[in-house]
Amino acid sequence: MRRQDVTARLSANSLAALLPFFVMTVVACADLLVGRGTQAGLLSLLSLGPALAPVALGPVRTVLTGGVAIILSMTLAAYDGIGFSMHAVVACATIAGVTVAAVIASAARQRKERELVDVRAVADVAQRVLLHQVPREVGRLQIAMRYISAAAAARIGGDLYDVVARAGNARLIVADVQGKGLAAVQTAAVVLAAFRESVYDEPDLAAIAAHIERSLDHQASNGRFVTAIMAEIAQEGSEIRLLNCGHPAPLLLSGGRAELAEPLEASLPLGLGDLDPAVRKEHTAPFGPGDRILFYTDGISEARDKSGAFYPVDRCAALLGGPDPRAALDRLYDDVLRHVGGHLQDDSAALLVARQAALPAPRPALRAPLS
Repeated sequence: MRRQDVTARLSANSLAALLPFFVMTVVACADLLVGRGTQAGLLSLLSLGPALAPVALGPVRTVLTGGVAIILSMTLAAYDGIGFSMHAVVACATIAGVTVAAVIASAARQRKERELVDVRAVADVAQRVLLHQVPREVGRLQIAMRYISAAAAARIGGDLYDVVARAGNARLIVADVQGKGLAAVQTAAVVLAAFRESVYDEPDLAAIAAHIERSLDHQASNGRFVTAIMAEIAQEGSEIRLLNCGHPAPLLLSGGRAELAEPLEASLPLGLGDLDPAVRKEHTAPFGPGDRILFYTDGISEARDKSGAFYPVDRCAALLGGPDPRAALDRLYDDVLRHVGGHLQDDSAALLVARQAALPAPRPALRAPLS
């Protein structure tokens, strides 16, 4: 969680903790303005203080808030000249009853918060097991990764990714499982396990895709399919090999141009290979020194604003520059969140690979003149 989010949450909690006392102050001022001898019934409104307390306060502080409300009610009753009248007694009883209910609500809220913390802790462990941290550098390749789950109580979902260094190359996968929930996470685990098992031994990306397809047939019995894109990038070179299995095309920034690296032939998602038994075909794209390529899932490309317009991935090239790919992804996600109005409705993953610019050739050493 970023520092701005933490600061905003702390500010919201502070305001929520002060709200009960602000409300009671307003009610007390209103009672004083009405004047003595009134039977206006404002005293019962002091119960709003303990009623609002469970939003941010624990049971003990909720009890203290109720005590403050009762003392304030008795003081105002004496000031209004109604002392221990039935009206004043009913007001105090109302505040006491609301306080008891508020304490119960506060205890229940704290219990749910503890359960949520436990769930998040388990999700963090599961994410570290399922989604390994990608290497920041593979030779002259710089790699940055961002993943955001749309689940309210978890941080993992159906989007998956991995990067593996092999024999001087980097092989990677970015994929999205159809559907949501635990079944999608289970299918994502099958795909990642098959990729990590085959990435070192299979000769090309098409063979890796076939291996994943067989694993899905054997282990994923829920009928889900997976859109995926795989790539192989030499640490030194001027091109990238891609295999797109029904996934959004990556954005390639090469030679001052930004374009989607569309496959020459459409390929079905993983898990639907039986519908087309032909061998999947790779394609190549230029990827020389200084070039960048953005892989992403449809949580980004299909992020909609209030009018229903999709996020324009092909026009975000200006955000992906700069020396630090991680900072570039931060700018991209900030722009996506502005586009949707603050919250993504689907899991999203983005992986940016940059090939470092070629180093200038060393100048020949100057020879001293012969004497």
